[in-house]
Amino acid sequence: MNVIIPILILGILGFFFGISLAFSAKKFQVKADLRLEKIKALLPGANCGACGAAGCLGFAEGLLEDKFNLDACRVMEDKVKEEIAKILGKTFKQQTKKIAVLHCKGGKKVKDKFIYQGINDCIASHLLLGGQKECFFGCLGLATCVKACPFGAIKMTEEGIPVIDENKCMACNKCVQICPQKLFSLVPQNSKVYVACSSHDLGKDTKAVCPVGCIACTLCVKACKFDAIHIVDNLAVIDYNKCTSCGECVKVCPTKCIIMSKVNVRSETSNKGEI
Repeated sequence: MNVIIPILILGILGFFFGISLAFSAKKFQVKADLRLEKIKALLPGANCGACGAAGCLGFAEGLLEDKFNLDACRVMEDKVKEEIAKILGKTFKQQTKKIAVLHCKGGKKVKDKFIYQGINDCIASHLLLGGQKECFFGCLGLATCVKACPFGAIKMTEEGIPVIDENKCMACNKCVQICPQKLFSLVPQNSKVYVACSSHDLGKDTKAVCPVGCIACTLCVKACKFDAIHIVDNLAVIDYNKCTSCGECVKVCPTKCIIMSKVNVRSETSNKGEI
């Protein structure tokens, strides 16, 4: 008899708590958004973090909460973005695709001002007097951008300069963010001309340390019929809203620091996005 009473009490308590838990679970359950799985299934699954979310799942959740727009994902193709936009009940219009370019071509042409023996990393080198190169603005050549690119779109050349495979580049912005010299930028993919220099030194000072740097001679400015290039702080700067990629600036540049891309890149459009 002494055993039966405790068993009954425990049974009643268990039944009571079970009913309470079931009621609480039903009362406070968070209803899953069925669109989440559909969106997640369409995402590339790269989990590169370029969109600003921790991964593709976080990006999908952010889309549903209006924390992100579809163009934040640089990896998705436009047709996939259109499908997701339909799921979200929104309209997507294609934007101009972009690619990363390196604004430097010095590499081994620029001498070292000291022998660097630290960690094989551009950021570490930059912390030491701005890096080992005589050009304060130039590429340090330690391939930090190569390691950072999640798509294998950057390779180092024998000249000690990163080269970008435009057909692999997804404009994820990783190289732009990680380069301590701020040598990368994203430019419209249909504009194949860019300035491969970042020096703001006077022309004579740039020429003293780099044979392929911009010397602010203004020949490119005079050659451009579309007013698309100007000298800003001793450096040629291209206005991509005006540039037609005619190549006249490339022809007249005495140091050949203005480059015309020779790679056949993916097709692009020029419409603005709504989401």
